[in-house]
Amino acid sequence: MDFFQIVSLLALGAGYTVLVTLACIATGLVSGIAVALLGRLQIGPLAWVLAVYTYVFRGIPVLVLLFIVFFGLPWFGLNFPPLVSMMLSLGLITGAYLAEVFRGALAAVDEYEIMAAEAMGMNRRQVLLSIEMPQMLRFAAPGMLNEFTTVLKYSPFAYTVGIPEIMKQAMALAAITLRGLEIYLAIGLLYFAIYKLMLALLRAVERRFSVPGFNLL
Repeated sequence: MDFFQIVSLLALGAGYTVLVTLACIATGLVSGIAVALLGRLQIGPLAWVLAVYTYVFRGIPVLVLLFIVFFGLPWFGLNFPPLVSMMLSLGLITGAYLAEVFRGALAAVDEYEIMAAEAMGMNRRQVLLSIEMPQMLRFAAPGMLNEFTTVLKYSPFAYTVGIPEIMKQAMALAAITLRGLEIYLAIGLLYFAIYKLMLALLRAVERRFSVPGFNLL
């Protein structure tokens, strides 16, 4: 078995790695945007709950939360499939970090634009969705890319709950062939390729929605 055959075999698990990464990114985006926008409304009790969420989830290690969700919650009768467990652990932790990224991006929105929108008769929800949110996503692009990269780097934890992603495939292949150096080098190359693809997609999205004359990346 040569190096290229090793890469081809490991590529079978790359699909699961991409699936886990995209699912957790989607969960993180939804929860992060929701927390940032709801926090912007400054509703008393809700703001306290959102603050607790970001504080707690940014302090819990991903693997610990994954084991709590997958191995601990069944004790209470809550059984989640492996992919959903990853989304509820890595995805929600990512959402807590993205919420802070979005909060900083919202603070960068020019307050005079908000005042102008309110002067035109737009209510708070309209201002938030039509003025603040589009600019928030543009300003947050570099921070979002950083968090997406982190999700990709944490995706190997999926093998601990039985998802046959790249790392699980590599461990099985290394045990059979005893060629660990080549196998884990191949893993590094595959992860780098996925990262470059992710970077290219985000840059394409950023160019699509960028303001002329204003470059973020």
